[in-house]
Amino acid sequence: MTTESPPGLEDLDLSGLDFWARPLDERMAAFAALRAREHPAFFPEMSVPLVPAGKGYWALVRHADVSEASRRQDVFSSEPSATTIPDLPAYMGRYFGSLINMDDPRHAKIRRIVSRAFTPRMLAKTEDDVRRRAARIVDELIDSGPGDFVAKVAVRLPVEVICDMLGIPERDYARVIARTNVILGNSDAEYTGVDPDRIDRFTMARALFRIVRAARDLHRLAARLGRERIKNPTDDLTSALVNANVDGERLTTRELGSFFLLLVVAGNETTRTALSHALKLFTDFPEQRRLLLEDFHGRIGGAVEEIVRYATPVIFMRRNVTRDHEMNGHTYHAGDKVLLFYNAANRDEAVFPDPDTFDITRTPNPHVGFGGPGPHFCLGANLARREITIMLEELFTRLPDIHAAGEPDRLLSGFINGYKRLPCAFTLPA
Repeated sequence: MTTESPPGLEDLDLSGLDFWARPLDERMAAFAALRAREHPAFFPEMSVPLVPAGKGYWALVRHADVSEASRRQDVFSSEPSATTIPDLPAYMGRYFGSLINMDDPRHAKIRRIVSRAFTPRMLAKTEDDVRRRAARIVDELIDSGPGDFVAKVAVRLPVEVICDMLGIPERDYARVIARTNVILGNSDAEYTGVDPDRIDRFTMARALFRIVRAARDLHRLAARLGRERIKNPTDDLTSALVNANVDGERLTTRELGSFFLLLVVAGNETTRTALSHALKLFTDFPEQRRLLLEDFHGRIGGAVEEIVRYATPVIFMRRNVTRDHEMNGHTYHAGDKVLLFYNAANRDEAVFPDPDTFDITRTPNPHVGFGGPGPHFCLGANLARREITIMLEELFTRLPDIHAAGEPDRLLSGFINGYKRLPCAFTLPA
């Protein structure tokens, strides 16, 4: 296996946090240089105390490669892990071994259960709830005045919606937000308490303990709700999960906890991140804002797709090569790891003209912001689209001049392209 360095990018390390702390335009320029190579580049894994490290991974940065690897789960497997670069140790795998880290046929069986909550009929039922919640969130934003858009708007809608779908009581919403922040912010010092310049076994053990503790708490919440729904079934998703019979099998408590954790994390992060980026994008590109407001209902569909393409909330997923395979002129070998960099694929010049331009009229727009085509395409993509649409409609109808009032406080992460905070400002219409 050759591991040549990217020409002209000898010091580039996609595994290191220093790279992800760089400005966006610098990171995108690095990915453009990687796309220009004849073959994919190989990167070593970062050494993390208490977590077994592998040799490294191939970085897939072209749209064609990401799409083909997404379709071919027979070669590019999600097992044993799709969301982390190293293999998770057993003490973490018990909490994070969910649907996203499975291949068919088990993946297909479980997905069929969960998909019942995302049918067009169920989404139509959910839409009324989304509209009520969006209106109330904007009411409260107007009452409280300008401030942090992430906390006041972006984080609230998707968390409230997915919690309601799962039957999580309102008193636990803040608990869910706090725990998912720790899990997704696992490389940011604000959530881990670890200074990235002073990583040692003690501080890393403390950070890993925080992550495991957050995951364990969500598992316990799932177990409690599951016990209640077995005794008294309802029409929420938790009840559907615990009472479903999959080819004679029922979900174990551990499986329920893992799927529950996945849904509360994935069910809020894409929408939260997309909404946060949307406000910043429509502030930075006022001509696109004017286009949208000229014909909101005619252009919002394209706007949502372009927001997701441009922002790419989830940066990568991992796949694991099951057998030797040639793809687009490069041979991968059994046991190799590959990372599907959705952010790079969404700026591929071969697919998107002027890829660094934010253009809500872009068509076609075959982005991979909800994952590539294939069995792991985001189950909640249509729900996320509706949430983004409804919230932007509520905001721009009632607060047409709402805008970002400063630069975002970015999450330090190579996995989520998130904002922790984003100041907003607005004036009330006369």
